[in-house]
Amino acid sequence: MDQDGRQGCCGCEKSREALAGGAVASPNSEQSRRSLLSWLVGGGVAASLISFLYPVIRFLNPPHVTEAAVDEVSGGKVADLKPNSGKIVRFGSKPALLVRVSDIEWKAFSAVCTHLNCTVQYQETTHQIWCACHNGTYDLMTGRVVSGPPPKPLEEFAVRVRGDEVVISRRA
Repeated sequence: MDQDGRQGCCGCEKSREALAGGAVASPNSEQSRRSLLSWLVGGGVAASLISFLYPVIRFLNPPHVTEAAVDEVSGGKVADLKPNSGKIVRFGSKPALLVRVSDIEWKAFSAVCTHLNCTVQYQETTHQIWCACHNGTYDLMTGRVVSGPPPKPLEEFAVRVRGDEVVISRRA
């Protein structure tokens, strides 16, 4: 029992001095505990935000990949492409458009539209290079813009026939 003749809160006989000696939290220890919990919760929230935002930032800013230094590629066999037809060929990390104009004449251009980087294709009926994204057309012989929104002509490549193989290379 305490000095007033009452029992402790849980039925045991503890004096106020014993309770004041450490069982009751002081205002300073309560403040430091609250501060610690605030830091832990804040740190957890910050870690969660970083774990969500980091992949998004990495996706929006992809790593710089250098293009393989390719100056010449094979466009396939001569017999694979009939006159007045075209096909897409991989030229390094970008596509190229190879067109067989006639039995002996070949043309090759970058297959990347200068407007929005869409892949262009050869239209056999109009004898033009066409971009399906915004209906841009290019001249087959020069790669210049005929109509549509593309601002610049297509980059032209050199084409040579070596035996039965067609070789596309960058112009010097």
